Amino acid sequence: MTQPHAPRIPPRPVDDWNDEVDEAFSALRAHAPGAKASAADQPAARPRSHILGIYAWHPALIRGWLPFSNHLRHSTLSDRVREMVIIRTTWLGFGEYEWAQHVRLSQAAGQLTEAETAALTEGPDAVQWSAEDAAIVRAVDEMCTVKNISDETWKTLEQQFSREQLIDLVFTVGTYDMHCTAFNTLGLELEPGMTPFPDGHRPSA
Repeated sequence: MTQPHAPRIPPRPVDDWNDEVDEAFSALRAHAPGAKASAADQPAARPRSHILGIYAWHPALIRGWLPFSNHLRHSTLSDRVREMVIIRTTWLGFGEYEWAQHVRLSQAAGQLTEAETAALTEGPDAVQWSAEDAAIVRAVDEMCTVKNISDETWKTLEQQFSREQLIDLVFTVGTYDMHCTAFNTLGLELEPGMTPFPDGHRPSA
């Protein structure tokens, strides 16, 4: 089954946002590292991204969900490992919006090279990877396909990550795998200027 041809739930126009939506997004900012914003703070400008526009229909979800999502963006994983995990997960789950967003952001920030991003479309056996990197990509593949990580792969991960990092890695894969399902079902569309998947990388009908 493929993604809907049109959004089932389109982004909420920013002019339609109310105080409850603004308050919910300000609560997210209060969870950012070092932030001191209060729930009463209002955003200087309302973000116009499609993904946040979908969240804007459901302020209670924003308050309950996005602080956890913010934790994943600032977790114990390095920026590079986090982006490797997200990009591979969204590639496998056909999460085009999140994939395009994280490819762009990770390359702009110097967290991943173009060659590494290309290798994430190939998988753990790409020549680009060290043994340690290959284990990370393999763990993502195993979680996304069999919903677990093999003992052999886990032992390799244990050699490079603490327990906190292992937990963050597992929850990052699980979260973005869920994002793929949720946003494909809702019909999240790319914004103008975002790079789509290469031709041919689409879920089977």
